[in-house]
Formats: sequence, structure tokens, C-alpha cells
Amino acid sequence: MTASKRAPLTRERILQGALSVADSQGVNALTIRALSTHLGVKPMAIYHHVSTKDEILDGIVDLVFAEIDLPVPGREWSREVRRRAASTRIVLGRHPWAISLMGTRTSPGAHTLAHLDAVIGVLREAGMSLPTVAHAVALLDNFVFGFALQEAMLPMQQPEDVIPLATSLLDGMPDGEYPYLAELATDHVMQPGYDFGDEFTFGLDVVLAGIEAAAQHS
Repeated sequence: MTASKRAPLTRERILQGALSVADSQGVNALTIRALSTHLGVKPMAIYHHVSTKDEILDGIVDLVFAEIDLPVPGREWSREVRRRAASTRIVLGRHPWAISLMGTRTSPGAHTLAHLDAVIGVLREAGMSLPTVAHAVALLDNFVFGFALQEAMLPMQQPEDVIPLATSLLDGMPDGEYPYLAELATDHVMQPGYDFGDEFTFGLDVVLAGIEAAAQHS
């Protein structure tokens, strides 16, 4: 595309380009030079719209938050929290680099703030006390972000990868050396229908039950 036909450079275009670079190459590869190459502009042109790399990171984290379904205060809280958790997992699967950044920004954007406000609001509207809400928000984020991180780091990315990996692990273990690990791998992980992703639903059920119990005693 020639310079005359290229879309004008805007903050929004820069952030979308930065998101694309982070998704394809990882956030560590997101430099002003890499971004300018991706956008087909000179590096100094970017600084007319954003002041620092931190501003770019704030912006792309905000774009990730914008993709997550918001819970709706006033509706049944556990259903809304479950929907938000499932959506967060899906979005972080698309943008795994964001997991380590989402809780670190000191200049959060509008989507980030709206997201946090909605999560707090759905719990407050359910009648939970402020201390319980604070505990619940931390617990939910620890579980959902932690699971997404673990899922992103697993050596098997598809269910069909499980059996070859488990077989290789078992073959490398001395007979009888790790009996409980071998039992779990053979009689559970390697059975038809196993999917590590099912652990998300189990864990979320436990978390929600714990929040419900805490709310009743606060």
C-alpha cells in the first residue's frame, strides 16, 4: 500500500498494531521499532500519538479487557461471575501475554476500570459486604488468571496431545518408583474423554461455593 493510500496514523491504529505484534511475537518483542515496522511508519511518527511504551502497554491491556464479557450487577451473581470467568479464560487464550500485565498497570484505561467496577458491582448488588467482595475479587482473579497461565504453559495444547505425552512420561519412569503419579496418568489422564480444560469448571465451582459460604457468614 502506498503512503497516500495508507490509513492515517492514529492512537487507535497504533494500539491495534501493538496488540497484533504482542499476539504474534510476544509482548517482549513489542518495541517502538517493531511496531513502526508493522505499521509501515517511521518510529518518531508513533510518538506524536503516544508518549511512552508504558502508555502503549496500558492501551493494549485495556483492549484485552474490552473483549471480556462484563457481569451485570443486579442479576444472579454466581451466573454472572461464571460467565465473566469463562469469557476471561477464552480472551486470555487469545492473548496469553496479557496475563502477567493485567494486574500491573498503574494508569488503567476506561475498559479496565469498567470491568473492575462491574465485577465489584455484581457482588455488592448480591448483598455481599465490602470485605467479602474484596476477598472474592482477589480469589476469582487468582483462580482465573492462574488457570489461564497454567493452560498457556502446558506442553499439551490439544486433548489429543495428552496420551503421547503421558506415555513418554511413564516410559521414562522406573517401574514402581512413582506409583500414585503412574496411577493418575494411567487410570485418569489417559482415559478417553480426558481434557485438562475440565478442571476449570471444577475449580470455579469450588471457588464460587467458597464465596457463597463466606458471604453467608459475613
